Amino acid sequence: MTNQAVPARPHLLPTAAACVAVVLWASAFVSIRSAGAAYSPGALALGRMSAGALALGLICVVRRVPPPPRSAWRGIAISGVLWFGFYMVALNWGEQQVDAGTAALVVNVGPLLIALLGSRLLGDPMPPRLLAGMAVSFAGAVTVGLSMAGGGGSSVLGVVLCLLAAVAYAAGVVSQKPVLSRASALQATTYGCLVGAAACLPFAGQLVRQAADAPLSATLNMVYLGVFPTALAFTTWAYALARTTASRMGATTYAVPALVVLMSWLALGEVPGPVTLAGGALCLAGVAVSRSRARTRAPRTVAAAGEPRSEQVP
Repeated sequence: MTNQAVPARPHLLPTAAACVAVVLWASAFVSIRSAGAAYSPGALALGRMSAGALALGLICVVRRVPPPPRSAWRGIAISGVLWFGFYMVALNWGEQQVDAGTAALVVNVGPLLIALLGSRLLGDPMPPRLLAGMAVSFAGAVTVGLSMAGGGGSSVLGVVLCLLAAVAYAAGVVSQKPVLSRASALQATTYGCLVGAAACLPFAGQLVRQAADAPLSATLNMVYLGVFPTALAFTTWAYALARTTASRMGATTYAVPALVVLMSWLALGEVPGPVTLAGGALCLAGVAVSRSRARTRAPRTVAAAGEPRSEQVP
């Protein structure tokens, strides 16, 4: 009997990359609360994108990464303006108008929009496991949002801004997906970040004035947002997105509310209630379901005459 090599599991590395992105994006909500007290929405977005572009630019120079091909620029420009630019400003502004629970609830419409746009524009499949997982995660996001919502803390403007942020996020992801067949994750992220920073340049005056008066902790949080939740997380996200569908990647971000609850508990001392914990558990359970793969039964091997009969167990 011959020995057969155990097949590799190529999906593990993209899964790890997606986990890095989700954890860092969750940490961004904690940092935004600190930096947002000293910086206006546009100035914070520009500072974050500038720090991210600088970090990524240095990596590209050291590694001698060439610019992306011309065929990728259209998608990079669209995702850069919508996701790296408009989304950041709208989300920062929206979170100043509504409480955290309402913001989390409205922004979590984004993965649903990614699934719809991905199916319509990219031909992404919509398997039952993905749909079921998204339904469970969305229920968890609603539970977390309602449990964290404060009375009278919402405004129509804030809800509209968070909804616009969710639309920009979904459109940016779907625009970036085709780019990754022509450009690397590092190229797509670096130049998308540059486009986002350029789109935020009208807020340069605010950034300069506010940086002079801001406490060091707020500025360090802004730099952290640029280097880790932007430069690193968007690159690992793009790496994972290149190897799966936009719909499945969008469903992964439903883990963010659960992680934000945990990080707020550890870093800010905000003890979550049982309803919030239950909602976070639903978010994680839905992500697990949406990223699971249906088990396929391997075909049975019929032995030749005189040889032992063997079967493969799924």
